[in-house]
Amino acid sequence: MIPTLLVLNAGSSSLKFALYEAGSLRSLCRGGVSGIGGDARVTVAGPEARVIEAAPAKPHADHEAAVGWLIAALSRAPRLSLRAAGHRVVHGGPDFAAPIRLDGAVLAALDRLTPLAPAHQPHNLGAIRAVARAWPGLPQIACFDTAFHRTQDRLAQILPIPHALTEEGILRYGFHGLSYEHVAASLPRIDAERADGRVIVAHLGHGASLCALKDRRSVATTMGFTALDGLMMGTRSGAVDPGLVLHLIRERGLAPDAVADLLNARSGLLGVSGISDDVRVLQASDDPRAEEALALFAYRAVREAGSLMAALGGLDALVFTAGIGENAPAIRAAICDGLAWAGIALDGARNAAGKGRISRDGSGVAVHVVPADEEGPIARATDRLVAGSGPVPGPGCFSTG
Repeated sequence: MIPTLLVLNAGSSSLKFALYEAGSLRSLCRGGVSGIGGDARVTVAGPEARVIEAAPAKPHADHEAAVGWLIAALSRAPRLSLRAAGHRVVHGGPDFAAPIRLDGAVLAALDRLTPLAPAHQPHNLGAIRAVARAWPGLPQIACFDTAFHRTQDRLAQILPIPHALTEEGILRYGFHGLSYEHVAASLPRIDAERADGRVIVAHLGHGASLCALKDRRSVATTMGFTALDGLMMGTRSGAVDPGLVLHLIRERGLAPDAVADLLNARSGLLGVSGISDDVRVLQASDDPRAEEALALFAYRAVREAGSLMAALGGLDALVFTAGIGENAPAIRAAICDGLAWAGIALDGARNAAGKGRISRDGSGVAVHVVPADEEGPIARATDRLVAGSGPVPGPGCFSTG
């Protein structure tokens, strides 16, 4: 029997999962379900991939169906002995600044944070509850996207609003922390000379943000109180004038929920182009609106990177990660061209290959591509917090050993 850790990362329209051997953290299997709610697609790889590949029907309806499908597949795995599950939870609020073992009180507190991350938190917590129903008594660990940014100075976290609201926890929290944690841990290996210097990490995917690192700790980031702030994204607007929100409500007669839908689900690349939120679709289009949407995406990243350079006092390295960051050379080139004044000189061939260092030799700022891995930090935290846990007792486990 293989003592196994299950990692679940439930996004707004996807479910990523991974299995690790407890203790050694050897990767057993990793994959995902994308396109939830529509044409769901399953990908899986690893030595235990047959566990998922043998599953009957593919999920398609919603996150609950996707998680249920995965649990059903794992319940048929005879070689695996489940020890714990770790989860990405987008919002930890002011009280959760480190991974924590879940219980009823913690889950209730995380429920209360749902209005701050409505597109993610319900799916994160839904996965936790589904696992608890399938395997009662299984240790479960929550790892927070906001926790990585709690190292920031107070001035980087507070907003220019009445003090009483700040004290109630209305702060700049920042997100994508698990992705940034992985990059920070990888920096000594990929660029030992600059690892502890002034680094900007660009997590560019359907959700997108930038994070400024010094000594591999978060100094500033583009997302704020919610994951709607900062960069232009797939369907999210990113930062807009707060007066626009008031205008839409007062002058256009939109209800608050309609404004939320407009800014979260109908803006960004989709809204500007009127075509798609998928960079690949936009790059293949000859519609000028597609070109404008991509140009605006890069322009906003350049502007926000400039503000983070000010917070850092300069720049030693730039790292691209996540779906767009890893797979869109033209987007990387547009951003780096906009930052050429800072000393970035991109190597065209390396950028096209999209692996490792993509800047020219001698470039004043090193530029790297690092594959995203939010599941790895979750697995490490889960293994640490449940070290020594035995197999889950009772029926429904992969195996009771």
